[in-house]
Amino acid sequence: MTAVPVMDKVNFRSASRISAIGVSQILRISARAQAMKREGIPVIVLGAGEPDFDTPDHVKKAACDAVHAGDTKYTALDGTPELKQAIREKFRRENGIDYATDEITVATGGKQILFNAMMATLNDGDEVIIPTPAWTSYRDIVAIGGGSAICVSCSAKNGFKLGARQLADAITSKTQWVILNSPSNPSGAAYSEDEYRTLIEVLLRHPHVNLLVDDIYEHIVYDDFRFVTPVGLEPQLKERTLTVNGVSKAYAMTGWRIGYAGGSRELIKAMAVVQSQSTSCPSSVSQAAAGAALSGPQGFLAERTLSFRRRRDLVVAELNAIPGVRCRMPEGAFYAFSSCQGLIGKMTPGGQRIDSDSDLCDYLLEHAHVAVVPGVAFGLSPFFRISYATSEAELREALRRITVACARLHS
Repeated sequence: MTAVPVMDKVNFRSASRISAIGVSQILRISARAQAMKREGIPVIVLGAGEPDFDTPDHVKKAACDAVHAGDTKYTALDGTPELKQAIREKFRRENGIDYATDEITVATGGKQILFNAMMATLNDGDEVIIPTPAWTSYRDIVAIGGGSAICVSCSAKNGFKLGARQLADAITSKTQWVILNSPSNPSGAAYSEDEYRTLIEVLLRHPHVNLLVDDIYEHIVYDDFRFVTPVGLEPQLKERTLTVNGVSKAYAMTGWRIGYAGGSRELIKAMAVVQSQSTSCPSSVSQAAAGAALSGPQGFLAERTLSFRRRRDLVVAELNAIPGVRCRMPEGAFYAFSSCQGLIGKMTPGGQRIDSDSDLCDYLLEHAHVAVVPGVAFGLSPFFRISYATSEAELREALRRITVACARLHS
């Protein structure tokens, strides 16, 4: 009998497209925070990008009704006719954009919308302009799609927003997409109509460039800020723009995993091809719930935004009271993005030097037992992001701990 060779090691080799993606700072901090919690350490986690509210009752009822009605089978590949119609009406009612149902796609979360778009359009060497600070997944999804992320740094002085000159200077013959997120994760910055129009003027001069706008925080804006989206301002951009949205943030439905978008028929069709060989259709039950969210009562949105605004005001005031920390007032979303430049170079009580925002966040986690995310994760340092999508009581305790920990740093 021939002996079977013993394999003492699995020879695994990851694809080059995966090696281009770094280890997520957010996941690293989250994993450490959860491990500390399991050890009984009372860590307060301010890194979550999801509301602490529950999904509205009428939305949950729509999901239950769908289950009881037997709507638990495969649906149309990129969205049921009913949900697409609800999305169409939403775009017309709230954004002044008239998409036909075959110009609308539904996927398993907004992230899959972005993934489908990049996979459907990018070739090796194509460039995607991303103003930073920006959500970490933009760069990684571009890399997986074979493109090159061109990150344009946007300072706090300019409100963390891309200027027309910056955009014009970043565009090349290889530019395929510009990604804009308003209000933004991580900064909460939002583009006004005038600010968008200056960018639109640049895009109109470069017809080979497409625009992806991520409007997922559309309903979470403060101080009478008027939300606008580019295609609603300039219909000429409609065929070149993918307007992305979803139900996760405004309707507290992160776990339901429904994102949607409007764009040109050709793009939507190409994205459907990608989806057909990945997840296929989104959950039938989640689609029923999303339709109820978009078509049902909307009054609770203002109430929840008011709650977020109170938390925002608390967080920004307390952070700005810490020597060495400066926090700009965000126009929307539920994040505070603070400079910690004044703390760089300080020493911890244990004799360790704070050389970066990552060092500061590690220090706050280990000694204040508060988990926040370093700005380097979003492409801009030295900053850190706090999510205030948690209770006011928990925020107050976290801010107290951060204040005490920062006061213990010394030169």
